[in-house]
Amino acid sequence: EVQLVESGGGLVQAGGSLRLSCAASGFTFNEYAIGWFRQAPGKEREGVSSINSVDGKTFYGDSMKGRFTISRDSGKNIVYLQMNDLKPEDTAVYYCAALRGTVGAGLVHRDDYEYWGQGTQVTVSS
Repeated sequence: EVQLVESGGGLVQAGGSLRLSCAASGFTFNEYAIGWFRQAPGKEREGVSSINSVDGKTFYGDSMKGRFTISRDSGKNIVYLQMNDLKPEDTAVYYCAALRGTVGAGLVHRDDYEYWGQGTQVTVSS
């Protein structure tokens, strides 16, 4: 059974940090790129970041560059999203997703991802 399980969300003040984790099982982790998405109430789900397995390339949304860092531990089948200098507009449910293959350039649309987790809530207070 394929599973992607997010954890690490919570309530933090503006300027604070959180580290999200995405634990994967049930598929060949090293054959998949992993992406993070987020969805705020009333808004579409948007891409946050992604990381390839084969070449380690990473991509970020414009508003995340310089604040968020994605990494993966292939030995543990976990992808992390370190989020620093959080802002109230970062408040959303954060999801991780798996895409077979690699991401070539820039964030890939959510429709291209095959597997999804259930999400973890991140709330940033002002």
